[in-house]
Amino acid sequence: MDRLDFSKQDYNANRSCAGLIVLQTDEVVETEVRAWLPDEIVLYHTRISNEDNITEETLLKMREQIPSVCDLFPKYAPIAVVAYCCTSGATMIGESIVEQRVQQVYPNARVTNPITAVKARLNSLNVKNIGLLTPYIPSVAEAMSTHLSDNGFNIVSSASFYEENDFNVCRISSHSIERAVEHVVAQADCEAVFASCTNLRTLNILDTMSKKHGIPVISSNAALAWHIAELAPR
Repeated sequence: MDRLDFSKQDYNANRSCAGLIVLQTDEVVETEVRAWLPDEIVLYHTRISNEDNITEETLLKMREQIPSVCDLFPKYAPIAVVAYCCTSGATMIGESIVEQRVQQVYPNARVTNPITAVKARLNSLNVKNIGLLTPYIPSVAEAMSTHLSDNGFNIVSSASFYEENDFNVCRISSHSIERAVEHVVAQADCEAVFASCTNLRTLNILDTMSKKHGIPVISSNAALAWHIAELAPR
């Protein structure tokens, strides 16, 4: 076999690199975040083990795994932003704890997650009266509602699919999500609607729903992509 010479090229030159920590059960977030991010941001992915059933107890189990899964990102990739891709998980574990766990491995990285991202996005839009849509069981949905309320947002309308199994969440139809948003908007005067969960498919319907209702309809994945872009070095 002939031995060939080669030249090297830094493909990440002048590009920001972000790492996504994706739940093992999540089938949606990677595709949707990539679609909403500008092309100049490079994405790397790693998976974190989680249980199919989304409860307070199962979400908290991910806390200790975060440093070890961060170690699985490519060793020499210049990752500047790390996103833990679980809205309910970050709410239950705590945003500051997620950040601390990530920075054990990437001490200089900027860290985000969907609940941090959506709060930043809502604040950027200067809206406070929020409609909340979730797929979660009541205890998880109520914890998220309380968290948003404690951070200055008025939850004027809320609804949930009451689904515990993440396998089913990513199979909720677009029609069901659109109908659910209509239900939330009909209950009160919302300035925006937040559709929570990275495993909820919203890529192809957010713009349509926003135009139809005349207010921003924001999903976990849309907010996360926006916040990654905001945090990425320019």
